[in-house]
Amino acid sequence: MKIAVLGSGGWGTALAMLLVENGHEVTLWSYQAEESQQLQRTKENHLLPGVKLPDNLRYTWDLACVQGCGAVVMATPSFGVRDTAEKIRAYLTPETILISVSKGIEKGTSLRMTEIIRQATGGVCPVAALSGPSHAEEVARRVPTAVVSACPDWETAEQVQDLFINDRFRVYSSSDVIGVELGAALKNVMALCTGCCRGMDFGDNTNAMLMTRGLAEMARLGVALGGRRETFAGLAGMGDLIVTCTSMNSRNYRAGILIGQGMPVQQAIAEIGAVVEGYYAVDSARELAQQVGVEMPITQAAYEVLYEGRNPREALQALMRREKRHETEETWI
Repeated sequence: MKIAVLGSGGWGTALAMLLVENGHEVTLWSYQAEESQQLQRTKENHLLPGVKLPDNLRYTWDLACVQGCGAVVMATPSFGVRDTAEKIRAYLTPETILISVSKGIEKGTSLRMTEIIRQATGGVCPVAALSGPSHAEEVARRVPTAVVSACPDWETAEQVQDLFINDRFRVYSSSDVIGVELGAALKNVMALCTGCCRGMDFGDNTNAMLMTRGLAEMARLGVALGGRRETFAGLAGMGDLIVTCTSMNSRNYRAGILIGQGMPVQQAIAEIGAVVEGYYAVDSARELAQQVGVEMPITQAAYEVLYEGRNPREALQALMRREKRHETEETWI
């Protein structure tokens, strides 16, 4: 199949390599001409050091590459999804499958990525999400990985599954696109929190506490918005949360460490050198929680640290001093 991958960051590049490996005709689009030319010249993405790009991978900075494609992978940062989707609308046909691999919630609208894409393209194409515990660095190095293809239309979810699946990249299908996308966005918030606690020299106990209670928050919001509980116990929920909250490959986790060590928030984000999606997601997640009346104390604490300048130690102490309660009354009931 002819496929365009829009976004030549680490994740877009890793998925483009995977699709080439699966026998597809793939073009990798870059936002800037210089970046596309450098990829073509060096056959290496600086975000994936030591990984040689396939000889038959094509490169461009012209969005007309979408024309005639059977599938288009949307791999831009979350804040660039709407603009990119609007620009490719004229090239799409009802037969094109749009696949969102970006993770986040749009500021101002509180829309998920597939909702933005559907709105911006006029609903002319089916839209699916692909998500799960998958560091780009490891996928590019052929490390065994499993993710979820989600779409309310089972046929589309399974078509996406077939495009990506191979003997080192396992893809499960799901119809719960709400749960899958919210898990993808909210785990970045929790990774900032666990990183922050690591930066303050707290240990594994604290990390486990935040991950478990963070998952409870994610599930509460997801179910309130129409997602399914079991999705948050799967790859796109618990799986992605584990990998993002424990690995130095995670930009959000690394940014959190710097903040916990005392670095100002904006300086820490700039230090990472790539998009820290959790910074944007926490604002939108907080808005969503307020809209549907869901309590998310960890998310609220993260917002206060990231946007209001609250001391991280004070925020953690406030969480520890919350009123006592039963564990399961907040989690699944």
